[in-house]
Amino acid sequence: MQVELPTNNWEYRLLVRALEALDSHTAHSATQHNENLLAASYAYCESLTRLYSRTFYMASALLPYPKRLAVRALYAFCRVTDNIVDDSQSPDRAAHLEAWQQTVSMAHPPASEPVAVAWADAQARYHIPKGYALQLIKGCAADLQPRRYETFADLAEYAYGVASTVGLMAMHIIGFSSDEAIPYAVKLGVALQVTNVLRDVGEDWRNGRLYLPQDELRAFGVSEQDIAAGRITENWRAFMRYQIARNRQLYAESWAGIALLNPEGRFAIAAAAELYRAILNDIEANDYDVFRRRARVSTLGKLRRLPIIWRKARRARLNKQFSA
Repeated sequence: MQVELPTNNWEYRLLVRALEALDSHTAHSATQHNENLLAASYAYCESLTRLYSRTFYMASALLPYPKRLAVRALYAFCRVTDNIVDDSQSPDRAAHLEAWQQTVSMAHPPASEPVAVAWADAQARYHIPKGYALQLIKGCAADLQPRRYETFADLAEYAYGVASTVGLMAMHIIGFSSDEAIPYAVKLGVALQVTNVLRDVGEDWRNGRLYLPQDELRAFGVSEQDIAAGRITENWRAFMRYQIARNRQLYAESWAGIALLNPEGRFAIAAAAELYRAILNDIEANDYDVFRRRARVSTLGKLRRLPIIWRKARRARLNKQFSA
């Protein structure tokens, strides 16, 4: 089935990258590790997911058990990759990242690497194109030498590498009806990463990073000195309102892709998207102060939202049936 081409130039470029990776070779058809090692490796991935991302852990719990294990192996693979890049104590992060890429590219990783073992098994079971994993590692490598992003299109390019690739891999685990789902997964990944960017401005600055589009900072009269000082000015509020409005639009435009996923996975992806989008509400409620407090949604707040998200995901399914 033909994929509808996006009208925005940045979306078109990212779609081209997604389709190129889709055509890459899939993982090897089977692993040779025994069941006890696989079980222990998947359990380790589960513990990493629970430790680092309560939102992802909660959303993935809505999947059937085998797919739940696989997406948590995916998360653990992404987390280890990210941790290598963020390890300021490592004398040579680039070499460490290259070694990790070689390990996760093996058909049968060593038993001493539980994340790689589980991830190799998940890739094989769900025929995940290897190109997406390589794109993710390359995307994370961009943070080895932090740079500024002049435009939103530049930021979206980065977001594709570190987030859209994750959604595209998860989509193969969940299952999808046609390649029409790909542009929506790309856009949702950008939306999720931009939410991270908006939430973590203060933390990123302290780590020597600034992901906000430079041209838009200038347009709203916000300087890097303002960000360094954590100033909540009217210019900053206007800038953040603009960023949040566009981010919400990306979430809204990506929603149609939920109906193209296999039914058993729609609720989980809808939950991940909606719970992340709710972070934007907390940023607003805290007067756009992302310097002194990390925006979040409480566990109770997440649980309260789940019935609403379930109904919304179900309506997406019904709308797809009625339009078929």
